[in-house]
Amino acid sequence: MRSHSSSLNLHRFQFRRCFSSYSTYDFHPRFDIASWRRRPFILYRLQLDGSYARKHGCQLQHSCVQVQAFDEDFGISSFDNWSDNEVTAGYMVSSSDEEDSDGEIVLNPVTDIDLPSVSVSSDESLRVTAHRLAIMGRARKRHRHVAQMKLSFDSNLELCWRLLQDQTWNVYQSWTVNLLDTVLVSCAGYVCVPLLKSLKIRQIIRTGGPARHSRKKRTPTMGGLFMVPVGVAVAKALAGFSSTEVSGASAATLAFAAIGLLDDILCLKKNHSSGLSAWSRLIFEVAVGMWFSYWLHTTNISSPYGMKMLVPLPAPLGLLCLGKYYLLLTSFTFVSMGNGVNLTDGLDGLAGGTAALAFIGMSIAVLPICSDLSVFGVSMAGACVGFLSHNRYKASVFMGDTGSLALGGALAAMAACTGMFFPLFVSSGIFVVEASSVMMQVFYFKTTKRLQGAGRRLFRMAPFHHHLELCGIKEPIIVAGAYVISAVLALFAGYVGLVSA
Repeated sequence: MRSHSSSLNLHRFQFRRCFSSYSTYDFHPRFDIASWRRRPFILYRLQLDGSYARKHGCQLQHSCVQVQAFDEDFGISSFDNWSDNEVTAGYMVSSSDEEDSDGEIVLNPVTDIDLPSVSVSSDESLRVTAHRLAIMGRARKRHRHVAQMKLSFDSNLELCWRLLQDQTWNVYQSWTVNLLDTVLVSCAGYVCVPLLKSLKIRQIIRTGGPARHSRKKRTPTMGGLFMVPVGVAVAKALAGFSSTEVSGASAATLAFAAIGLLDDILCLKKNHSSGLSAWSRLIFEVAVGMWFSYWLHTTNISSPYGMKMLVPLPAPLGLLCLGKYYLLLTSFTFVSMGNGVNLTDGLDGLAGGTAALAFIGMSIAVLPICSDLSVFGVSMAGACVGFLSHNRYKASVFMGDTGSLALGGALAAMAACTGMFFPLFVSSGIFVVEASSVMMQVFYFKTTKRLQGAGRRLFRMAPFHHHLELCGIKEPIIVAGAYVISAVLALFAGYVGLVSA
């Protein structure tokens, strides 16, 4: 605002009519507050353009307006003390006298003491203006980014729905396979479980485990002997014996089952829980992983991208060509998945249920790339569900290393044949957490022992589900929570796989 002696030039403004009974607004030389209260209330709104007032029938008359500037301690009675000759303000029309032209008002103060002078630093004004513009820019950018993410998510959901509609027959076939496997494995359990009991093939409980697990020492094990073959056989029969991908995945699954069977046999023969040494089992698992990598490299596998060794990732990453590193990733996946499922198999129904959900997530993820492998995954999921009828709390049979290693090998084979490694690690989040807890426990113990002379433990017991047990959480609650988490991860893995493909 300028000083008192200078003229105060107000910007263009217009009046907004609130009641339709007034079509023309007049300013009077004398302003009577009493008469104003008797009138209907009219709101005058300042704007930068005069088109709004003309649009609603407001007309500005070229009459003179008398105003008086007043200080802070004015009262209502001051409105009645204005004289007729104290100040004049001319309403001036712009250079164009047409109806659409805007006008200006020039107000001339009476004396120098009417309006207080206000000085604002130009640097401060610029700083405040720049700050407000920056906030507005960030808000608009954030709003635009959220809108783009929402649009992308909606388009991806629509794409996933269309893909599932295109694969309607495969989805229907998958549910049929799942139901068939569930019934067959459940029926096979009623025959094999009593047989395992009669042969005294019982679970060896480790001495360092939770005390309540000592009640499970008479429970038969090696339930993978009737679970894994049924799942593989049904998948081969329905997907077709000519399917190269299903043949390779079945061979890898049976190879890992053989490693687990050897481990279980050694445990029963020596009557302790060591079985194969850690290094021996690791060598066998790496050997199977390298064989499968070589088989992928030499075998002609159909791919929708026209080439192998590709890892599909969500946008904007797209396809990632790893070349020879793809073979190393395959071997690592076999080892990590096999041991992850094996470490998870510590509570009744924990490994079987989470593995079933992981297979369902992978079946959705690989559906656009290889529908035969989707049938294989659903078949293995059905085998796990059928096994849960005997492995739920309280379990009448355990799958043993024969089943746990086989399930891990089957998951790794599905990812290696299609490149869906990222959905695999998402759907197998429970297995990743269990394996990571063991590695963290060992690393923390060795580090503290080297630095402090006495090893300390990060968890009460590893894997992580034993830590939860020792914290007082009941076994069925731990398993139910793992199911909920696995279901969410499986759905997300399927979505990521469909979007990536």
